[in-house]
Amino acid sequence: MSGFTLAIRLLPRLTILLLVLPVAAGLVGVVAPAFGWLPALGGRSGTLAHWQALWQAPGLADMLRLSLVTGLASTLLALTIVVLFLAAFLETPLFRVVRRLLSPLLAVPHAAAAIGLAFLLAPSGFASRLFSPWLTGWTQPPDYLFPGDPGGVALIAGLVLKEVPFLLLMSLAALPQCQARERLMVARSLGYGPVSAFAKAVLPGLYPLIRLPVYAVIAFASSTVEVALILGPSTPPTLAVAVVRWLGDPDLSLRFLASAGALLQLAATALALLAWWGAERLVRRLAAGWLIDGGRRRGEATGRVLGAGLTWLAIGLLAASLAGLILWSLAAYWPFPAAWPSPMTLRTWREAADTALGPLRHTASIGLGATALSVVLVVGCLEAETLRRRPLRPGAQLILYLPLLVPPVAFLYGLVQLQAQLGLAAGWLAVTLGHSLFVLPYVFLSLAESYRRLDPRWGQVAAALGASRAATFRRVRLPMLAGPIAVAAAVGFAVSVGQYLPTVLLGAGRLATLTTEAVSLASGGDRRLTAVYALGQLALPALGFALALGLPRFLFRHRRQLLP
Repeated sequence: MSGFTLAIRLLPRLTILLLVLPVAAGLVGVVAPAFGWLPALGGRSGTLAHWQALWQAPGLADMLRLSLVTGLASTLLALTIVVLFLAAFLETPLFRVVRRLLSPLLAVPHAAAAIGLAFLLAPSGFASRLFSPWLTGWTQPPDYLFPGDPGGVALIAGLVLKEVPFLLLMSLAALPQCQARERLMVARSLGYGPVSAFAKAVLPGLYPLIRLPVYAVIAFASSTVEVALILGPSTPPTLAVAVVRWLGDPDLSLRFLASAGALLQLAATALALLAWWGAERLVRRLAAGWLIDGGRRRGEATGRVLGAGLTWLAIGLLAASLAGLILWSLAAYWPFPAAWPSPMTLRTWREAADTALGPLRHTASIGLGATALSVVLVVGCLEAETLRRRPLRPGAQLILYLPLLVPPVAFLYGLVQLQAQLGLAAGWLAVTLGHSLFVLPYVFLSLAESYRRLDPRWGQVAAALGASRAATFRRVRLPMLAGPIAVAAAVGFAVSVGQYLPTVLLGAGRLATLTTEAVSLASGGDRRLTAVYALGQLALPALGFALALGLPRFLFRHRRQLLP
């Protein structure tokens, strides 16, 4: 066995260790303090006192309700938008336009999108200014609560804006696997309309392929911290935000309460997943008769209107949010209800330049490190698939989603506890490895379909010409997959840029990034500086996608057939 083959076969095992060990160790590290065992803080015996204190925490029921409702409602809305859009516009010019917009939409970090939405729809936000006073009659900001409404509507809206592009990306990757085009052709030939054909012929085969991504969305939405800090209510907050506040409290005894809260968050996310699983079974039973009732055109017009309207509403809100951020970053004076700031100035950008260099450097270096590690491991795993001539088993795919299915607050704090007990330094390396836990699954999901669809006959031709496996990999597969690898790396870098909780916890507050600074500023009163940091968050992933699209075209400009 050659050294190349041995290395490739070891990489999947290394990837599994990277994904499983931190999550398992983090959960172990949070269980012991939850039941009173943390010798460093005087906890040397088991007790349920911290659980009793947790049950008595003010607003605990509302925290749980918010976590469950926002997680399930945002996922349901996002999935509905994606399904309606695909059903109404698959293989149409509009579908191709939205597909081109997918990469820029994915490049927007969660925190930047949340800040932009808050600036857009707040009482004195950009939307109110555009329609006041000529349409609304408002000369003062209206009296409504956004963001921070107690029902979590703002939080749900912010989550949907980012979940729609992700679920659309996962659906596009799964469509060829379920033979969507062939199914649609058969259904359309039998007289079914586009929406009915998709719903009855494609969706039953598509949904099982995107079930794990949907579960990952539920887990994220029910336990998000950065989006909830910006858009969610503060009294009481979601459970995940409350746990983070207890972790950062100067009273160290609250660490026990935080551990119990982290386990309760894990249980709440599990309950949300269980509720969704039960709903799947119910829908399958109720829809069994509808799938075979022969209805061919019911709901076509409604489906097309809703599919287009909701999709463009999500894209429009995101675009308007980013436009509002740009205007706020340039505003010198912008009183309500003026529609535009006057005058515009670059003063805030100049003032932020001195203080933002450190966070910018940390953000870029951590993102590059986490992305490079993830790309190497993912390419190794996919090449191992090629050598074995079979895809990953279902259990391995579940492991791949493990960091996305387990609430980060439930295991990252446990990692911090173990980090302190083992004397490991908090800093760049710890944060980079922590980011890799979340970057690696997205890189795999972005690259797997392209890698698997590469015609194996190219490798057979190279082998027939005497090339070794290493030479075939280096001189055939890597150049042909340069574009998909670059795009997957850009997706991973964007994911890393948007990470908040791993940076705060594993970096012990010592590493400031654009995301941590933007989230901190979002709770303050300086919209101009907040907008600058939010746009900085957006600029780095956008640069990554621009390089991913441009570099392969430059490197292979003399090999046109290698370009997408």
